[in-house]
Amino acid sequence: MSAPDAAAAVRRLVAFAVTHARHAWWRTQDYAYVLVRQAEGALRRGGADAYLSGRTPPDVVLVPGVYESWQFMRPVARLLHAGGHAVHVLPTLGYNVGPIPAAASVLGAYLRAQDLRDVVVVAHSKGGLIGKLAMLREDPDGRIRSMVAINTPFAGSAYARWIPLASLRIFRPDDATLVALAAEQEVNSRITSVYAPWDPHIPAGSVLPGAANVELSTPGHFRPLADPRLERVLLAAVRGDSGQPAPGAGEVAAADRAADPPAERRAG
Repeated sequence: MSAPDAAAAVRRLVAFAVTHARHAWWRTQDYAYVLVRQAEGALRRGGADAYLSGRTPPDVVLVPGVYESWQFMRPVARLLHAGGHAVHVLPTLGYNVGPIPAAASVLGAYLRAQDLRDVVVVAHSKGGLIGKLAMLREDPDGRIRSMVAINTPFAGSAYARWIPLASLRIFRPDDATLVALAAEQEVNSRITSVYAPWDPHIPAGSVLPGAANVELSTPGHFRPLADPRLERVLLAAVRGDSGQPAPGAGEVAAADRAADPPAERRAG
């Protein structure tokens, strides 16, 4: 091997090592975030009613991802409530391990039972698939105005082929529900897809044709829920063309403290 070829090979090897080390670090940070969020959810159950008092339209309904209870999205509930919006959750979903059509039915039934209209769904991961299916199949009255989906595998995940769990194999790119959802694009113009620059669970990314696609700066599948830019993106997407000003960080923090339910109200 010539000296130039050897130098080029060394550069490729170094670049490979650096990239994989970076991805390993990002993955570690991502799962550390999950552990913190899941622990908080287990220790601080209940409290959803605290987020129903918003008076700024529209109302928001949160739909979490697989293996996530609504508490996993509590930080999102806090910032949206601090922005003046009533935030609804779906405790019936539990940890959201069931089929996507069944979860979409739960969302549609909740909207009808609460007589919610002009609603914005804010979803994480699998929740975005549930939200899109609900827009297509469970919303004949047009109660859902739009959806913001964060790191949703609209095209599935190639990794799902190798996971022997029914709750995760539904993300195979050739899964019948995902194929049907991809074919129906009429609601995509009402969806904002927000995603990380690198997602260890969704190698194909979360870009959705016809949607408003927004890339954040935080890598990972879960940590983008804490991306500093997410608040601004969420409030702008939720409010649409209303032109209402977004609150400053201080206002969000103050409203967060006011909305945080006391310990005696968190059980259940």
